[in-house]
Amino acid sequence: MFPNSSNLGRPPFRPKHQQQTNFFNKLPLNMPPTLLSHQRSIYTEINFQNAILAAVPAVALQPVTYGNGSSGRTSDASTSFRGRKRLSEQSVPLDVKRQRFHSQRPETTIVNQAVPLPEECRYSFPGSVQSPLFRAHHLPDLIGCTPPLQDILFPETTLPVAKDKLSQQVLDLFQACQQQICDLNRKELCRTELQREIQRIFPQSRLFLVGSSLNGFGTRSSDGDLCLVVKEEPMSTFFFHFDIVFQVNQKTEARHILSLVQKLFSTKLCNYIERPQLIRAKVPIVKFRDKVRQFDLNVNNVVGIRNTFLLRTYAHIENRVRPLVLVVKKWASFHDINDASRGTLNSYSLVLMVLHYLQTLPEPILPSLQKNYPESFDPTMQLHLVHQAPRTIPPYSSKNGSSLGDLLIGFFKYYATEFDWSHQMISVREARAIPRPDGTEWRNKFICVEEPFDGTNTARAVHEKQKFDIIKGEFLKSWQVLRDKKDLNCILPLRATVQKR
Repeated sequence: MFPNSSNLGRPPFRPKHQQQTNFFNKLPLNMPPTLLSHQRSIYTEINFQNAILAAVPAVALQPVTYGNGSSGRTSDASTSFRGRKRLSEQSVPLDVKRQRFHSQRPETTIVNQAVPLPEECRYSFPGSVQSPLFRAHHLPDLIGCTPPLQDILFPETTLPVAKDKLSQQVLDLFQACQQQICDLNRKELCRTELQREIQRIFPQSRLFLVGSSLNGFGTRSSDGDLCLVVKEEPMSTFFFHFDIVFQVNQKTEARHILSLVQKLFSTKLCNYIERPQLIRAKVPIVKFRDKVRQFDLNVNNVVGIRNTFLLRTYAHIENRVRPLVLVVKKWASFHDINDASRGTLNSYSLVLMVLHYLQTLPEPILPSLQKNYPESFDPTMQLHLVHQAPRTIPPYSSKNGSSLGDLLIGFFKYYATEFDWSHQMISVREARAIPRPDGTEWRNKFICVEEPFDGTNTARAVHEKQKFDIIKGEFLKSWQVLRDKKDLNCILPLRATVQKR
């Protein structure tokens, strides 16, 4: 799949100097009145409250060739306006022309300019002409890039049969704590409403639900993870012929965009959104709550969209995967080793560790999906197609008939006594433990878990030996106790865990 890979089995990821772009040096801080006026008519035509349950009408598509020779699809409406100027210089007031991100103006001035207009000014502009360019690009792409929820969900798989006490405990805990469809519907409704509001300041943006909410490993108490794509990858060609954007600078452009979103949440959505806070991490986020749960929103971290559907496929091709992952996540949370902000493992790394273990058994329970179905998990696939390919992948037939209880004991044993933390890296992409690369991302790190698409270390938060020793110690103690007692209550109090969901 990766002909130019090094001996360490890593894919030929793009050099950082090629990934960066100055695209976000220019952003529309205000939309012309004509665009805002037409935007209102779009939102009147679509009932967003019912969007998650109602089928979205199909859009007639025609092939189009991008500048680099790759093919894509666009609507008939958009082709009819190709080559036409966006707006004449005379028709656009001076104060709504594009401005550079890194201008000499104070940041507070830019923030105030980007806040949506007051209600009495935002929609009604007598005599304004609705922009055909906005009509051509905005609505069809909105449909294509954010598919209805029913197009994303997989058919529910039959759970395995439990023939021993420990396996039954794992199943019972899974059934009590797994995310319900009503939980997902609420998150999707929130995403839809927020996308509508964010598009008032970033009309070409799309908001994606990612992470445990969609990857099949969510619980009833799982946070909602959102990815705001301000300029989508190949689809960005649709937006006034802008360049393709692969990555924004997370320390500058992403933080600036999120500051505008935070301002929007604090001023216009304060009755719906509680305590929006900009977290200036390596991948910055806006953390906030709706009336039910916590949400984290990032900008253009599109690898999260891709790995959501990779993990979702792993979750549904073998019926022992989801119960095992949920129990491991609950176990790690109970033992205080599931919090990256405190130097321990994040949930994503824990999921990859379970998948890796199931791939490396003498008789594997999982394959490498990226090796077996490279076309379905192509890291360059357009985002609006990512959710479609995994639905065609059939269940995996393994000759390994181990029970859930035996697999859980084996999981703890593998990381307590077999895995070589000092020299090996966990790779779900390769379906094996591979030698650590000699790079700054991996050097002097205690735990190395390869992100399947971009090759970064998802466990980089574990940077203190003390925390690493605690994590290893929990694996060892849990393996020894569970091996002897065969009772999940000995390492995870089931009644209290179910009450927390």
